[in-house]
Amino acid sequence: MSFEKVHQYLLPFGYGDKILVFPESTGTVAQAAATLHTAPERIAKTLAFFVEETPVVVVVAGDRKIDNAKYRHTFGKKAKMISPEELMQSVGHEMGGVCPFAVNNGVQVYLDESLKEYSTVFPACGSTNSAIELSIPELERLCPGCKWVDVVKEKAAS
Repeated sequence: MSFEKVHQYLLPFGYGDKILVFPESTGTVAQAAATLHTAPERIAKTLAFFVEETPVVVVVAGDRKIDNAKYRHTFGKKAKMISPEELMQSVGHEMGGVCPFAVNNGVQVYLDESLKEYSTVFPACGSTNSAIELSIPELERLCPGCKWVDVVKEKAAS
């Protein structure tokens, strides 16, 4: 199970007991924000793509969308999301629980600059009813080898 894999992954870092598990779904940004009583932008949404045949995950602020031009400039290809049916095999997590932790071998993790606007964010933990609150330095530490990118649309003016 994906959640257990993430839990085991986070234990040696000292974060296994920091995972939050809920009776209701946190599988979408709106559900997670409501359950966590936080703003949607603080949900660390993890999107999965294929770059050629290689799976990559990009963690972005929950209120942001991919900017196709920025994505193409960064990865050299048009954004091609991984289908829900292919997620488990390609990335190691199912839809609604995709996160940057304990991904399959060969999956590159990217963190989008949009996350730096917040002191803490809430990525999922491998299931549709889990999350963890992390500072940006903690998120970086828990994603060894991750790279920073800027691939989202600018925040809409309020």
